[in-house]
Amino acid sequence: MSAPMLATLADVLVPTLPILAAVGAACVLYGVFVERQWYRTATYDLPILPADARAPLTILHLSDLHFVRRDDRKAAFLSSLPPADVTVVTGDILGEPAAVEAAVAALRATRGAIASYFVLGSNDLFAPQPLNYAAYFLPWRTRRKGIPGRSPDLVAQMEADGWTHLRNRRTELTADGVPFEIVGLHDPHIERADLRVAPRRREDAVGLAIVHSPDPAPELAALGYDLVLSGHTHGGQVRLPLVGALVTNSVMPRRLCMGLVRLGPALMHISPGLGTSKYAKFRFLCRPEATVLRLVPAPVHEGRRAA
Repeated sequence: MSAPMLATLADVLVPTLPILAAVGAACVLYGVFVERQWYRTATYDLPILPADARAPLTILHLSDLHFVRRDDRKAAFLSSLPPADVTVVTGDILGEPAAVEAAVAALRATRGAIASYFVLGSNDLFAPQPLNYAAYFLPWRTRRKGIPGRSPDLVAQMEADGWTHLRNRRTELTADGVPFEIVGLHDPHIERADLRVAPRRREDAVGLAIVHSPDPAPELAALGYDLVLSGHTHGGQVRLPLVGALVTNSVMPRRLCMGLVRLGPALMHISPGLGTSKYAKFRFLCRPEATVLRLVPAPVHEGRRAA
């Protein structure tokens, strides 16, 4: 590029730099002070119940709350949510170990009328540490020794409050005559998941799989689960127009990092979560969300036969 062309380019760009800086600063302020706590509720109808099911079943899906000691706005939002038949929390409940009691108290209002399930994520097991977030864009990540958190206290207090901890564990539920076969996996992102507990045993039951990271979703779908619930990705947390999520910290494709995803005959819901790391208090074009999943009878031609 010739010197005159460079000079012309500089004449065009230099006057716009203050404008670009102001726009960038405004976006940062918006992400920190507005969108990060601009909670919303989304509702989806999922036709996966048997065709002769008598009524819908509502599942409240919460994830990645990252509670800190003073999280009053998040707690108030949770208390405003509509009642659900079943509540599922897919990990990263804590944003710091000191928040165990605050998180348990805030989640008390969300418990399901029939059942309440939770799994843990790495932030529940280990205290958060500051890190270079540019590392998320690298093809490799340096493993650091984690500082143990208060996961035993969290599990004990949640279970005392009526929640069921599905740590590589399966259970069953019958709701309004519909049987459910449920499996919960420990966090696969830190290699704690054990898929040996996951093979289906009841063909007549609706299969529900609960896991923090969506990474094992293809395997769970192949095993015959009808619905997989996960979180972990924060929906990317930072999304750009036309680009979408910049990074998701998952092996799933970036375009499949939030919302409903079809995996063959199965459905997966990836929650964008309600919180952020205490060291990255920022969201952009990715509002924090609680999700209500209304399970409704499927038309006979779409799969499940009447009992």
